Amino acid sequence: MLLKIARFFAGPVMFVAGVNHFVSPGVYESIMPAYLPAQRELVYASGVAESVPALMTLHPRTRRAGGWLLIATLVGVFPANVDMALHPERFAQFPPVALWARLPLQLGLIYLVWLATLKRDA
Repeated sequence: MLLKIARFFAGPVMFVAGVNHFVSPGVYESIMPAYLPAQRELVYASGVAESVPALMTLHPRTRRAGGWLLIATLVGVFPANVDMALHPERFAQFPPVALWARLPLQLGLIYLVWLATLKRDA
């Protein structure tokens, strides 16, 4: 059962999340750290970095590569999550506890991708 949930997360959920970067880029720009340049371009790049590997997880031949790419993406956006938690005044739309809760949640998401794509019997 957990493997099915993990595969659903790594595939369809991450694909929709990636596509949403193109549908609503302003939402993602609003939560990017101020120190990052070319924010719209980074939003689009992260959308590709989520959606393409998510599709890769749906096929056994590309599942492992897609998993590694998704994990790299989740690790890559982690500093932005830390930045949000450290500067809650810039993100009044979120309760501060939610910003801090995202940090360990990110580890759980990485675990789901690992379980769905990289674990030996996945």
